[in-house]
Amino acid sequence: MAQQLIKVPPTKNTLLTLKKQTKFLEQGHDLLERKRELLTRLVYERIGEYRRLREEAEKALDDAYRCLSITHLRMGSRGMHQAALGAEPTLRVDILPRRSLGVEYPSVSAERLPLKPVGLLGTDASFDNTRDNLTRASVLLARLGEVEIALHRLLEEQRKAQKRVNALKYNIIPRYRRTIHFIQSALEEEERNTLFQVKLLRERADRAS
Repeated sequence: MAQQLIKVPPTKNTLLTLKKQTKFLEQGHDLLERKRELLTRLVYERIGEYRRLREEAEKALDDAYRCLSITHLRMGSRGMHQAALGAEPTLRVDILPRRSLGVEYPSVSAERLPLKPVGLLGTDASFDNTRDNLTRASVLLARLGEVEIALHRLLEEQRKAQKRVNALKYNIIPRYRRTIHFIQSALEEEERNTLFQVKLLRERADRAS
């Protein structure tokens, strides 16, 4: 039992201090519990979004690689390489920091730019179709990357919050309460002993008189 108590002198000042600290810890526990619940809600929302985006991205990649295969057959590696050198970007990506419940993760904004057809000699029409499909897949992958990183960091923060909540609930706060109870018992015992001593002194004084 002694190992489960806080090593402090059993005085009234200590008792008042421990009671204030316990109240503060209980408030901290309540705040952490609310944060954990909000994080859990965000995690479930992100999981649903992650699954949806992953399915869309996989389908978009399948379509893009199918078009790429057709273009490769018609133009060959060298023709595609030469055409790509003259092609303008079809995607703009901006990455900014974002915070949610104290968790920081990148906010990815991917925007499709107007597709300008490549009019080079020997360029097959499927080349522009491939560019369009790859751009669409890239937008989805950028969004998926943001959600995946956010989900990972939210899960990590949720686990940390859960560990802290459990530590406060099952270890720290009970230890403070046990110490408070021990000090209260010690002070009550000391008070009873004092009253008993006072009673004895009065009885001796009465007999002497």
